[in-house]
Amino acid sequence: MDLKDLYRDVIVDHNRNPRNFGKLEPADAHADGHNPLCGDRLSLYVNLDGDRIREVKFDGSGCAISVASASLLTEAVKGKSRSDVKALFDDMHALLTQHDATVDPGKLGKLAALSGVREFPARVKCASLCWHTLNAALDSQSAPVSTE
Repeated sequence: MDLKDLYRDVIVDHNRNPRNFGKLEPADAHADGHNPLCGDRLSLYVNLDGDRIREVKFDGSGCAISVASASLLTEAVKGKSRSDVKALFDDMHALLTQHDATVDPGKLGKLAALSGVREFPARVKCASLCWHTLNAALDSQSAPVSTE
């Protein structure tokens, strides 16, 4: 099995069986996101333990890339500090948008499965919506996030 097949399998699996899907009530932080181009809509809920993400969930609907990315995000950020999440956001942004990104795929784990998205610029917003929504939740922004 080549790497592209493995990555595709990870995305399909996370789309069909999203991890941490559902509402988290009560949540310490919450934000809503919308991608008008594709119709993706999600809500992201976070509970914190000091500076660390103790629990994170999402709900909503969207394309396979959007759902898989949100599912992968929830697994990746649990237990991480805000500064770790910021660094991970920066790595993911580079992975999704820069063809010459120097991000170590081993450092990203399963998140590296989204690397192929950069070949399809219209899909980058689908993959990044959850990341921008998480930032809004952690920054206590009340306005919905839009990838417009």
